[in-house]
Amino acid sequence: MLSKEWLQRRQVAIYAVAVLLAGGFGLGLPASAALFERLITPVLAVLLYATFLEVPFVRFRRAFTNGRFMALALGLNFLVVPVVVYGLTRVLPQEPILLVGALLVLLTPCIDYVIPFSDLAGGDAEQVTAATPVLLVVQLLLLPVYLWLFVGRRMADIVEAGPFLEAFFVLIGVPLTLAWLTELWANRSETGERWQATIGWVPVPMMAATLLVVIASQLPRVWDSIGQIAAVVPVYVAFLVVMPLVGRLAAGLGGLDVGEARALVFTATTRNSLVVLPLALALPAGYELAPAVVVTQTLVELIGMVVLTRVVPAWLVPDAPAGLPAPTLRRDE
Repeated sequence: MLSKEWLQRRQVAIYAVAVLLAGGFGLGLPASAALFERLITPVLAVLLYATFLEVPFVRFRRAFTNGRFMALALGLNFLVVPVVVYGLTRVLPQEPILLVGALLVLLTPCIDYVIPFSDLAGGDAEQVTAATPVLLVVQLLLLPVYLWLFVGRRMADIVEAGPFLEAFFVLIGVPLTLAWLTELWANRSETGERWQATIGWVPVPMMAATLLVVIASQLPRVWDSIGQIAAVVPVYVAFLVVMPLVGRLAAGLGGLDVGEARALVFTATTRNSLVVLPLALALPAGYELAPAVVVTQTLVELIGMVVLTRVVPAWLVPDAPAGLPAPTLRRDE
């Protein structure tokens, strides 16, 4: 029977179909790119509203009930990850187009499909869910700081304040506010609760729609530069290898139980491509490749998540860890 859980467990296959369709439209019907481009803003707005609605803002304080997990998640994502990203991106051609696109996506922790993937790997999805409001707020505050640190004064020339702020307001600010108001409504009304439950079906199909419209609209214009974009793929793959190991080590040092440790690995590894995509699309002329660089990370990561949902419980954080360098994790009760 079709359900939200059914969609979540088959989301990678659904996204793969969307990518194949997008490639068919982009290469077979390049004239359709203009139509798909006009659909990007409304599709993204709906997707981000549905995504933010899964972030439990009304339970913000609950994120701090497990202070150890919260401290490790914040430390990994906003202290360790920037160091790892800085090191990995040094191998990229130092072209602002590639660098800014890669930094936008790698510096921001995921707040959406990290939850079902953590659950599929036997992680504590509830703890990840409780932490997402904090991760979202902190990344929005720190992203400009990290971009300035890593790109320097060039950021002032790259980012035109008007379009950037407009994209932030329309595609992040408005959906975020509506999601918060909807959660308040759902807490006070059965109608609001039913609406929130209905929107819970939306993220997976809207993610597929986003991949379809973004790739189909951008592929014709970036096809000649596909080799240039491919330069970021090894960086994304390396990130998917390094951060699970770092997350596992941090979980061991922090004495987390098995479920929390698996959740920490996923929150340290998955990135927030959908939230930063509007910012990449708002970059000025000359940076048309940046959205493709961001979407490429999504495609690489989805494959990586399929692998990690098997590797993490089977090897990285097994039920009975043994012979690993980090301290032994507590068994779930």
